[in-house]
Amino acid sequence: MTKQVFISGPIMGMENNQDYRQTIKDICQPLGLEVIDPWNREKNLYKGTEKYWWKTYNTFDFVERDLNDAERCDIMIVYLPILSAGACMEMFYAKRKGKHIITITEMPRISPWIIAHSDKILKNFNQLADTLEQILKP
Repeated sequence: MTKQVFISGPIMGMENNQDYRQTIKDICQPLGLEVIDPWNREKNLYKGTEKYWWKTYNTFDFVERDLNDAERCDIMIVYLPILSAGACMEMFYAKRKGKHIITITEMPRISPWIIAHSDKILKNFNQLADTLEQILKP
């Protein structure tokens, strides 16, 4: 059975800077991992032009879809160049569901909450493939 990886990371305030998602996909796909990327369905909401799009959208459904994705993944890769409420909530939820959490961040000070909910913390994408290979070893 193919393992699934959920990409979690900041969107709000970074609507035009989602290239990290392709970087993660380019690392995961050669390893035979199926990538779950909520940006594929949410990018039409995050245009960066509406200040509060969620006031006219069912936020419960929005969050529920992300949590469902987090629940069906085997591994969550959380990219945190900045703090992200959504990414941290997804991380918390996934860890409570027993998922393997890899956090990638260069932030000099990391919250104890992020540390406690991460199985591995990387400074950049360079170690991601090796880290995933270690997780995938039988």
